[in-house]
Parts: sequence; C-alpha cells; structure tokens
Amino acid sequence: MKNSLFLLFTFLLVGNLFGQKEITLDDIWKDYTFYPKSVPGFNFQNDGKHYTRLEEKEINQYDLTTGKLTRNIFNGDKYIQENGFDGEFSAYEFSKDESKLLIETGREQIYRRSSRANFYIFDRDKKTMIPVSTDGKQRYATFSPDANKVAFVRGNDMYYKDLVTNKEIRITKDGKSNNIINGATDWVYEEEFALARAFQWSPDGQRIAFMRFDESEVKEFTMTLFKGGLYPEYETFKYPKVGETNATVTVHLYDLNTGKVIGAQTGSEKDTYFPRIKWTKNPDILCVYKMNRHQNKLELLMTNASSGKSAVILKEENPYYIDITDDLTFLDNGKEFIWTSEVDGYNHIYLYNVKGKKVRQITKGKFDVTSFYGYDKERDKIYYQAAEKSPMQREVYAIGLNGKNKKMLSKEAGTNRGDFSSTFDYFVNAHSSVSTPGNYIVYKNEGAKVRMIEDNADLKRKKKEYGISDKEFFTCNTTDGTKLNGWMIKPPNMEKGKKYPVFMYVYGGPGSQTVQDSWDGFNGIWFQMLAQRGYIVASVDNRGTGARGQEFKKMTYKELGKYETEDQIAAAKYLGNLDFADKDRIGIFGWSYGGYMSSLCIFKGNDVFKSAIAVAPVASWKWYDTIYTERYMRTEEENPSGYKDNSPVNFTDGLEGNYLLVHGIADDNVHWQNTVEMANALIASDKQFDTYYYPNRNHGIYGGNTRHHLYTAMTNFILEKL
Repeated sequence: MKNSLFLLFTFLLVGNLFGQKEITLDDIWKDYTFYPKSVPGFNFQNDGKHYTRLEEKEINQYDLTTGKLTRNIFNGDKYIQENGFDGEFSAYEFSKDESKLLIETGREQIYRRSSRANFYIFDRDKKTMIPVSTDGKQRYATFSPDANKVAFVRGNDMYYKDLVTNKEIRITKDGKSNNIINGATDWVYEEEFALARAFQWSPDGQRIAFMRFDESEVKEFTMTLFKGGLYPEYETFKYPKVGETNATVTVHLYDLNTGKVIGAQTGSEKDTYFPRIKWTKNPDILCVYKMNRHQNKLELLMTNASSGKSAVILKEENPYYIDITDDLTFLDNGKEFIWTSEVDGYNHIYLYNVKGKKVRQITKGKFDVTSFYGYDKERDKIYYQAAEKSPMQREVYAIGLNGKNKKMLSKEAGTNRGDFSSTFDYFVNAHSSVSTPGNYIVYKNEGAKVRMIEDNADLKRKKKEYGISDKEFFTCNTTDGTKLNGWMIKPPNMEKGKKYPVFMYVYGGPGSQTVQDSWDGFNGIWFQMLAQRGYIVASVDNRGTGARGQEFKKMTYKELGKYETEDQIAAAKYLGNLDFADKDRIGIFGWSYGGYMSSLCIFKGNDVFKSAIAVAPVASWKWYDTIYTERYMRTEEENPSGYKDNSPVNFTDGLEGNYLLVHGIADDNVHWQNTVEMANALIASDKQFDTYYYPNRNHGIYGGNTRHHLYTAMTNFILEKL
C-alpha cells in the first residue's frame, strides 16, 4: 500500500508540474466530469422534418433543420389526478396517425429489456387521459394501426382494449407465472434473441399474432436478495441452462372479429426456436422465423392467418451458426423483400422475391454491413452502415435497390451512425473517433450539412485540461500469423529507457469489438487515469471478434476461449517486448465474457500475466444458458472437450499471480454460481485470491455508489498488485 501511495503522490506532483489536472475516480463515477453530451434519440414525426422529445414532464416538438421548439404536445402537469395520473411519466409512443399517445408511468424493470408499467392513452383532439387498464400494470402496450385499440400483456395473458367501446377483451386465459407466458418472451429469448414483446398487430388491425411460451418443464433458478429483513428474499425464475429443456414455443393468431385463436402450423419438430414473427404487407400472411436448436438452419415461413397453414419460402444453412437480426423488410409491391445474410462470407444485403428466389445481391465486397437502416421507396434507395474502410471504422451509405449508385454519406473517418427521419429526407449523423468526443450533425438525404446539434465542445476542452491522450492503433500477429488490431494508451511524458507496466482490457466474445476508432466512455477515462499513473493500457481484438467476415468471427466455433486466449497471450508477449514495457508486470481485466477471458489468460498464461481482474465471469459454459452457449459450443454431451478444455474453473491450478474475482449476487444473466464455483476450485487448488461481491446487484453492478466502490477496489488492486 505504501508503494501505491508513493506512486499516486509522484503522479500528482508530476501532473501539477506540467499544469494538467489529474483524473480521479470521483471525476469519473461521482461528479461525471467526463460524461459526454448526447442526443437521446429522435422520435421522428410523419412529416419527416419534426421530432419530439420527452423533457421532464413535457413532450415537445422541434424542427430538425433549425432545432427550434415548434409546439408543446403534452404537459403532464395539466392532467394530474385525471384517472389517477400523477403527472410523471418515463416514455411515450405515438399512434400511427399521431392522433393519440401512449404515456408510460410507474415503470418497474424486470430484466434487461422487459418491464411493466401503467399506461395512459392521451387523445390529442379530445384532450383526454384514460388508463389502458385499472386491473394491474401492463407490459408492451401497443396501438393498433388505426389507433382504436391497444394490445398488451398482463399477468402473462394477452388483452386488448377497444377505445371506441372502452371495453377490455381478454384473449388468453392460461397465463401463469413461471409456467405459461402469452405475448411476452421468457428470460432466454429476451436476453439472447433481444426479443421482449412477442405479439404483432396485423397491418389492417383485424388480427394479433402472438407467441406462447410453455415453461412448465424448464428448471428454475433462485437468486437471494438481502434487503435488511430478518430473512433474505428469494427471486425464482425459469432459466434453461445448456443442454436442459427449453420452453415449448408456439405461434398463434387471434381474429378480433370472431374472437377465435388458431395455431400456426410450423411443423412437428421439437426443440425449435421462433426468434421473430413479422407481418407481411398482406394482412392475411404472417412471416415466422423458424430455427433449429443448433441455430445453423433458418427458415422463413409464410403462414396463412385464416387457416394457420405455413409454407417455407427461404431456407438458409450455415456450417457454424446464424445470427438473428431484424433486417427483414417487405416491399409495398407485395412481391419482394430485403434480407441480410452472411451467405457469401460477409454480412450483406439481398433482394428476394416472396417465393424465396434471390433477385440480386445488393451490397458486395470483403466487408460487413453492420446495420441496416431502411428502404426509401420514394428514392428507391437503401441506407445502411458498414465497416468498409476498416474493421475499426463505420461509415453510413446509400445504395439503389438495383445495387448501383452507392454513395458514402458520412464525412469523417471514425465511427458513424445514421438516424434517418421517417421520410428519409434527413438524417442525424452521430460521429466520434479516438480523438474526438461524439458530435451530432443533421444532413440532408444526399449528404449536405444542415446544422450541428451537439459537438461536445466542453468535453474537448476537458480533454486538453486533463491531458487526455489519443489511443494509438497497432497490429500484432497470432501464433498462426493472423494480424490482430489493437490500441494502446501510453503514459504522458514517458522517460527514455524506463520500463512501464502493461494493463490490458479484453472482451473478446463472438462478433464483439473493443478496438474501434471511436470515443471511449467511462472505462476509457479510467484507462486514461491509469495511463497518467504510469501504466501502458492496451486492448486487442482476438480471433472471433467482429467486422472481419464470417470465417474470422466463427473460427472459434465449438472452442470458445481457446483461440481467444492464445491471441491475448500472444498480444501480451508482443506488448511485453516493446522497449518501454515491463514484460514482468502485465495485467488483464475483463467483464462478463471478458472476465471469462481474463481468468483463462492468467490461469493458462501464468508465465505472461502477473495480475488479472475478472468481473462477472463465466466459470464454465455448462452454467450458462441454452441459446447463447449452444449457438457457439453445442451441448457438453456433443462437445465434451470444448467444455473441458476451455472452462477456467478447470485450470485454477495454473494461477501463479494475483487474481481479483468480482460478482453481483443478483446477476440474473451470468449467475453468481459461476464465481462461487470458481472460488471453490481456487480453494481446492490452494490458491490465494481477492474477491468482492455486490449484494442485490445484477450483471451491470451499478446503482448509487456501487460503480465508484467497484472501480476504487479495482484501482487499488492494480496499484498494489501490478
């Protein structure tokens, strides 16, 4: 501890001599000194020129081209006590014709994407506020296309409210906690398919398609919560671990005119997934995504809403696995749809006819399309984001539906994201780079600049004031000669001939990236603080990460952890051999998949790494969920060596350095069980380690002083152990 305090004192003295402020943990996690100003998304209106924003208790309308306030649409204070409304609300949504608003109040978060709340309907013409329901909080309240009805989930059952008759109609009656869910997804679909609302209105508003989850055979997991009571509280939910029974999922269609529910005929196969349902432009035809449990075969089914009969129109197979996206757009002509796929080795955009025949490949090249923004039928153009210039950068493009006249719309190198207005007349380009905090600029469709919304000038000033340095990009090689991208931050005012300790940051999971030409958030400022205290901070994207095509991303299939660990060890050796690096003082830190990686690195690379921090790590893939784990590893029964050889809990004997293990006890995602089992294994191996646990905190480990406490613990560990 004395050495740590001396290092800190020396740093403060040097920082003051050079006239720059030192970054502190209070700056990062209490005062939020470096919190960038952002644009909190746009609720674009139908005219394509205006957008709305929630500001305290009001919804205000702005002109996108000038930024001027043009109208107050809703003021919560004016409707206090109207049918129980208290004036406070957290979200809102317009009906398709913008005549009504759904106002969300009293939100209770369930898991990452799910919540329940009280919803009110505000009629803009009548100036009335009525509750969607008075019988308990609802989930996913959604207007029908004609704005005369609202569908929602309550108590695991589907309902809708008729706004003309003011009647509430119950669609299903078998919903039961931890048993049957109608219209919402279970934990694993929500987490791994990014799907929470599991119902869709038909285009004519006469039907509702919904999914039903039978969880009765899924095993339960219980988390212990400590809230000051005499006894702890327990939260139990269904969580299918790898190889175990999943919920049985079926797709159903409800006809509002007849009140009848029919099932979609999706085949007799068991152990299938239905990761998406989406109506076509035809109100009689529903498209159902169907995927096998191995997730390497995907079918698009066209289901007749009257009979439930289904026909396969597109079948895709992959030697590894298929990632699910929302990139399916049916064209108004009723004859074609736009689709993205990795079928040629990179993620690209395709046009198909409704019989499943490929019309053309629209984007081509050795690069990945990383986001699909939409189709502009007036201009016959598609807008998308791609990593065409470099895996570390992102650009915004327009291209004709015919695959011609491609144009890059973004102007600056770095990371660009496009947010297009409803008519595609304008878009907001969000840009940042390693040297530039986020800026937000409005452009016309063809790329002409309209105005700057936010340039983070204050943060740019602080960057100079605190001596924040730019990351330097570098490349290093794997053991098989593959080039890997990396960045490093060097200590300011480095002394010639001096050797500096190295602190590596890793995530490394499938399709992820930590090495991008973009402004880094809170972790990035913490890394700057460590650099100011005399550390070289670096990160490397190992094999298996994203934006370099399918073969690079999927080569870790059935061997998660193996090649990633080899690559991080090789990167550490490369860094340790730099003239200014101390190869005997190399540490590594990661969270979630990164914690899994940092654990493997210090256990298997004990001759390279002196210290490691693992936050919320997976200790063995047998303790994680079905969808994620089996996508990349299959089951333990199918792939015993993949599990045995790449689970850090099996290699604790290799620990020679310093190891900090951190977890939130109420982590519904990577269960605290992983860290407890890791501790058991370390004790069995007679290995000393440090640990912090955070009661009632989930996978993100946040709330109140939590992040400040955690980063203080990690900083002290680094100063003392590295």
